[in-house]
Amino acid sequence: MTRMRALMVKECLLLFGSPIAYGVLFMVALVTAITFFEHLRLYNQILFVFASSTMGGFASDTIPTHVNLIDTVFNPVMEQLGVLLVIPLPLVTMRVFAEERERGTDEVLLTSGLSHLQVISAKLLVTYGFVVLMMGVSFIYPVTAIAQGGIGMKHLAAVFLGLSLLATAIASIGLVCSAFSSSQIVAAASAVAVSFVFYDFGWTHAFVSEGTARFLDALSLRLRFGHMAEGFVFAADLVYFAGIALLCAAGVRLAFVLRRVLG
Repeated sequence: MTRMRALMVKECLLLFGSPIAYGVLFMVALVTAITFFEHLRLYNQILFVFASSTMGGFASDTIPTHVNLIDTVFNPVMEQLGVLLVIPLPLVTMRVFAEERERGTDEVLLTSGLSHLQVISAKLLVTYGFVVLMMGVSFIYPVTAIAQGGIGMKHLAAVFLGLSLLATAIASIGLVCSAFSSSQIVAAASAVAVSFVFYDFGWTHAFVSEGTARFLDALSLRLRFGHMAEGFVFAADLVYFAGIALLCAAGVRLAFVLRRVLG
């Protein structure tokens, strides 16, 4: 455990010693803020137009039900934030294994007394910890809508859980791509491509049968995250995200084995 803890400390130092981590945190916070305030501006414009059409005075219970902070601001921000995560997360995961392979230090790790499982676990835990931190940063502005929009703490917890699990799934895909590549650029590009494909299979509905479309939708990240964004946490969704993490961890393990066998 001491060696594994030392590896986790080393990974944290490498992660936060690189400008990429700070750049990603800043980019996510900035884009989330811009998206949030843009939707808030549109919401205020709608209220202004409605107030003008009623001679400047209207009771709150006369506002159309579709004009509210949840549907006009919060839900669109969450939807766009989910898509946004596909871009910055691969920039974080691209170096985790690819850099080790590029420098040849992955063999040093395996001869340091750490097992494959310990090396993989240490790197995954640090990456997932950064993901949760990123979600906390991105959640600062949308939370302000919750206080005014009537969204309860349970809904808030479900949304934050959904964002964290979505980000973890995308990071897991990025880690597999990094494990199978010695080029950080290739690892990042492939992670973005695979994540985009799995985020939403709606584009396939025009080319496949109805049964196949339902099957593909069940595999999409957007559908599972969408349930939690609406405040619902289903056991099937938790199993889905856990399955992605375990499957990707197995993929990273396979990459290590192939590396050892093929040299």
